Amino acid sequence: MLQVPEASLTPLLPILLVLAGAISSTLLGFWLSRRTLTFINIGAVVASALSVGWLWNRDLSSFGGALRADHAALLLGFVILAGTLMTLLVTLDTAWRARVAFPEFDAMLMYAVTGCLLIAFSGDLIVMLIGLEIMSLSSYVLATLQGSRRAEESGLKYFLLGAAGSAVLIYGLAFVYGATGSLNYAVIAEKTSTLNPENTGILVGGALLMLCGFGFKVALAPFHQWTPDVYGGAPTSVSLFLSTVVKVAAFAGMLRVFSGALENAPGWHSVLAVLIAATLIVGNLAALRQTNFKRMLAYSAVAHTGFLGMALLGTPAAGGAALTYYLLVYTLMTAAALAIVAALQRSEEGFSVTDMRGLYYRHPGYAVALAVCLASLAGLPPFAGFFGKYLVFQAAFQNGYVWVSVLAALTSVAALVYYLRPGMLMFMPDRTPAREYGLGQRAPTTLAVALGVAGVTVLGLLPNLWYAFVAHPDIWAMLAGR
Repeated sequence: MLQVPEASLTPLLPILLVLAGAISSTLLGFWLSRRTLTFINIGAVVASALSVGWLWNRDLSSFGGALRADHAALLLGFVILAGTLMTLLVTLDTAWRARVAFPEFDAMLMYAVTGCLLIAFSGDLIVMLIGLEIMSLSSYVLATLQGSRRAEESGLKYFLLGAAGSAVLIYGLAFVYGATGSLNYAVIAEKTSTLNPENTGILVGGALLMLCGFGFKVALAPFHQWTPDVYGGAPTSVSLFLSTVVKVAAFAGMLRVFSGALENAPGWHSVLAVLIAATLIVGNLAALRQTNFKRMLAYSAVAHTGFLGMALLGTPAAGGAALTYYLLVYTLMTAAALAIVAALQRSEEGFSVTDMRGLYYRHPGYAVALAVCLASLAGLPPFAGFFGKYLVFQAAFQNGYVWVSVLAALTSVAALVYYLRPGMLMFMPDRTPAREYGLGQRAPTTLAVALGVAGVTVLGLLPNLWYAFVAHPDIWAMLAGR
């Protein structure tokens, strides 16, 4: 007899609130201004974050476990919503100059966030894939909405490479289903621990194909080629969204799949370690050669993909806690840095590193805030980036990946150069004629920057404010819904 799964909507409340914002932007855009819709969407994001707190400790699921509002989902969902809030605040000031001040921009952004939350709340591979495609298709549109040749070129690269990455991931998903006979994370995890030897090859092939597909989404080398072009060609507010919210969601999917469903699957750990090593080297060395500050931050995002990926080499308990802590810190410091770029740039191409000379004497608040963000990105104490890097290094080191940890420490030293150079230039007197910057300081962008700077400072001085939530071992013992 066919058994109909329970279809409770309560676990979906954070997703439904964001979806309501997306639908309102789609329908009400005929009558309301884009700025009004942005405030409505900010309200929807805040309400969604409050619902995350309301669902805490309830461990609800729906549709037969296909959607789970467990602790891991709620923590990752909160990080996604934090990045979304900062993005929306920045767009209030910069969307009109970037020529994306129309309701479709907000609609696509909120649809993308809906997909991101679906990934975090997924309990099986199909829901994860649906969320991933909603997120990806909306992101392709966001990257090209500006209408400039740079945006269209970068968006086309993003779409073509993204389509290939999605195809590889779906092919891997089919292999995993063929090897285990299930799409549910919990069942896959159970099957992989007692797998028929004849199916091991299929499972390994599926896991590696899925790793390649996810590698594109998070910009692991050598699947990172789209990153500098897309981040450089898209409006800076879109680059902010792609480098924080979309990346967090992709890592949420990797955490669900590789530290949950495929934790016991052979083969993928060593391949991931090699990809992380390549990412750390390529990202940091390429960032050293950049003269455009926005493009430098794009390669910085690639390098941080390597640091974040190290958490997946640890045990689910240590790695899950380290990754979730670092994802919030990474979101805060990257979003704040790109918000300052969006406020000060003359065009969407950003500005050169040398243009930052004397910034303190023109915009002292933004200069100090950007210096804090760069110090945290470099992993300097007392800011939260230091503790985040310590946690991911520790997770990989304690699980036997000593060589990756040593390489990460060495590349962190190289990163100091490209982070501290603009940091020093900002406080040097500028003897050239006064430079004109873009918008300057405005209230919504300043609020986003303040949230980021306050976050990385407070979490650096008092890391347990966030780490106490993410470090409980029971959260990650149930990662696959077991």
